[in-house]
Amino acid sequence: MLKIIVLGTAAGGGVPQWNCNCAGCRAARARPELVNTQASIAVSADDKNWFLINASPDIRQQINATKQLHPAAGQIRHNPIAGVILTNGEVDAVAGLLNLREGSPFTIYGHDRVLSVLEGNSIFNVLNRDLVPRQRIEIDAAFEPELQDGTPSGLTVETFEVPGKPAWYLEGTAQGTHGAGDTIGLHLRETDGSKGFYFIAACGQITDALKQRIDGAPLVFFDGTLWRDDEMIAAGLSHKTGQRMGHVSISGGEGALARLADLDIPQKLFIHINNSNPVLRPESDERRHVEAAGWRIPTIGEEIEL
Repeated sequence: MLKIIVLGTAAGGGVPQWNCNCAGCRAARARPELVNTQASIAVSADDKNWFLINASPDIRQQINATKQLHPAAGQIRHNPIAGVILTNGEVDAVAGLLNLREGSPFTIYGHDRVLSVLEGNSIFNVLNRDLVPRQRIEIDAAFEPELQDGTPSGLTVETFEVPGKPAWYLEGTAQGTHGAGDTIGLHLRETDGSKGFYFIAACGQITDALKQRIDGAPLVFFDGTLWRDDEMIAAGLSHKTGQRMGHVSISGGEGALARLADLDIPQKLFIHINNSNPVLRPESDERRHVEAAGWRIPTIGEEIEL
């Protein structure tokens, strides 16, 4: 049985973002239940050893708030995190790795495009490669991540390319040219089981091929960054559209609600939600619209079993 723990559902900056006074951030400062950390989940096939999907800058806070990720009782040093699987090279997906530098073993899994980001920044060398190796993953391939002692994890991860773009801070550099592997989606399942779930935290376009791939899955985590494409421009927060940042919107004819409406997916959860997105507030019309369409906004600490 797969176990999933939602560690955070917010986009970069979290909610509230430290320097933001938008309606969502103001609400979160007044209402603690709206505070949200940056997007990540933990997955296990044995309820003992865990793999993180992306390492958000909030990872220390997320680990301390999640008892399954604590050191085992009776041990001075122990780490139940066997690996971190990276789906892109954005700051909110990789910066948390720096918080895992205290000498515990785990493996970093990523596509060449993402691992090259780590290679190109010497600060990531604080992670001792003898203890924290970096393993290359291929697109359209399946692999079984290993536990810290090299034994099989019981978890199979299949990767596939998702329309997207390089991390924004790479723009203008040699690595900033779009290439396969900038953004990947994951299908995770038990190695000896057929049921699994999809994790797609960034998506620039919902293609027919993507729809066909995820149709019939029991659970999908999907990019919910913005409600509308010009949301951040209208709020005075940025000059970029969602499309420019590599994200489809939730609403609109080409958005997630419309494009995925005809799929048979019992559990549809939005993740990587920006602080400007009104769906974060339960009383908003946008939240009611999302829920009426059969989608949910997962809560921090929520546990899901498949």
